[in-house]
Amino acid sequence: MSAAGRVVVVGGGSWGSAFARLVALHGDAVTLVCRTSGQAAEMAATRRNAAYLPQLSLPPSVQVTALQDPAALAGAGLVVLALPSRAVPEAGAWLTPRLPAGCGVLSLTKGLEPGTGRRLSDAWAALLPPGTPFAVLSGPNHAEEVALGQPCAAVVAGEPDLCARVQDLLTGPRFRVYVNGDLLGVEVCAAAKNVIAVAAGMSDGLGFGDNAKAALLTRGLAEMTRLGTALGASAATFRGLAGMGDLVATCTSRHSRNRMAGELMAQGVPAAEIEGRLHQVVEGLATVGGLLARADEAGVELPISREVERAAFAGRPAAECLASLMSRAPAAEE
Repeated sequence: MSAAGRVVVVGGGSWGSAFARLVALHGDAVTLVCRTSGQAAEMAATRRNAAYLPQLSLPPSVQVTALQDPAALAGAGLVVLALPSRAVPEAGAWLTPRLPAGCGVLSLTKGLEPGTGRRLSDAWAALLPPGTPFAVLSGPNHAEEVALGQPCAAVVAGEPDLCARVQDLLTGPRFRVYVNGDLLGVEVCAAAKNVIAVAAGMSDGLGFGDNAKAALLTRGLAEMTRLGTALGASAATFRGLAGMGDLVATCTSRHSRNRMAGELMAQGVPAAEIEGRLHQVVEGLATVGGLLARADEAGVELPISREVERAAFAGRPAAECLASLMSRAPAAEE
């Protein structure tokens, strides 16, 4: 990637910071672009991200700047977007006129566009210059563990040449990247697994154990696959890193904000207050409405996701939601 220009990571949250560190450790020139000049100045001075990822240590080779810097994208060969789904329109307005010719764009965001329910690749295609190489990275990649150099794997999907470049850029002793030709499936997995993780957190918050969690993961994977294949994705994608892999990590990890959101909901915290408590965006809550809309259009039933929506936005107690799932009519396993 070095010969193609600098890697610019837009988004100074936990995943953006960890990703910038990962790229730098592989020897490539990296710039991390923070939302505010204050955050950029603090991270440049301390080499830490105290607000989002205190265990992070940024290598000296990572340059840190802010969105206000007119030269933030100078010399970029790859722009990496580590942003919440709700930030896409604003980020597109900032990025598009500044994007160097021929520069590729890699999205790390896992969700759907709020309000429209569009896949984020479609949202970005409407914003970026025509012909911009675009790809997404997904899989079980908690920033907290990537920042510590713990082993993990991911998939990249999108424009083939860009996918090959990203695979070459990131693959190393502690990070392994697979190319997946099913962009649709990877994006559906990334969005849907966050909603199932909210349900898993609700189970945790109610004090249920491993049996309940295993059932939710298994049936959650079934409904994710059902939706994806109805939309035209490959069922194999849902058995891979973007599907089962990320589902397991997001539903079980102490790092998972989506799982924690469900736990708080089960304890009676209103959904509207959860992001304030966690100081992080909860993509599962932002995504569930769009996900269900897509399912309704495709004639697909998503019972777990439906109960998450009822708990989050209709005030239905978590215990009633999970009881509703258990009282569904008997059925054969898919």
